[in-house]
Amino acid sequence: MDARVKPLTVTPASAPVNRPSREEAEAAVRTLIAWAGDDPTREGLLETPARVTKAYGELFAGYDQNAGTVLAKTFKEVGGYDDLVLVKGIPFYAHCEHHMVPFFGQAHIAYLPHDGVVGLSKLARLVEVYARRLQTQETMTAQIIDAINENLGPRGAAVMLEAEHMCMTMRGVKAHDVKTVTHRFTGVFAEDRAEQDRFFAMVGQR
Repeated sequence: MDARVKPLTVTPASAPVNRPSREEAEAAVRTLIAWAGDDPTREGLLETPARVTKAYGELFAGYDQNAGTVLAKTFKEVGGYDDLVLVKGIPFYAHCEHHMVPFFGQAHIAYLPHDGVVGLSKLARLVEVYARRLQTQETMTAQIIDAINENLGPRGAAVMLEAEHMCMTMRGVKAHDVKTVTHRFTGVFAEDRAEQDRFFAMVGQR
């Protein structure tokens, strides 16, 4: 693990102790609608609070998911394969914790197996666990790779996220088509520049 980066806790975020009721959440949505300048009692907005709370249940489902459960099952009969496993172009949609607006893009995940491999779809599910929370891209990158290290114990891992942030395109600087790229390496990938270069080449960055 890269000694310069302090690992983050990868256990799932627990629900707030005093989690509001659905009725309270819907009332909060009505307040925001009124604050924005519209009438929450008009026909087109009457059912909006219920729709928003239902959508939030899906958009932030990651708080009720556990990375350890997703990565629990591994396969050891892989014919002696011990080279790099890469799943690239995993789409994700997350929400910025600063403005609660979306950022979206792709995740690329690679690891060098130590004692078996995990099902390929599980890496996509792992991304979902952390994307469906209030996030920053930097934190999400670290959480994904820490979960892989903690649950799979690979010889090395690499994670890269490429995303467009609506907090930059819809508001503020209003910069369009700007991509933010974050990556982190651990184990062999952190120690061997050749492995980093191989990862970048395979995801199409070099």
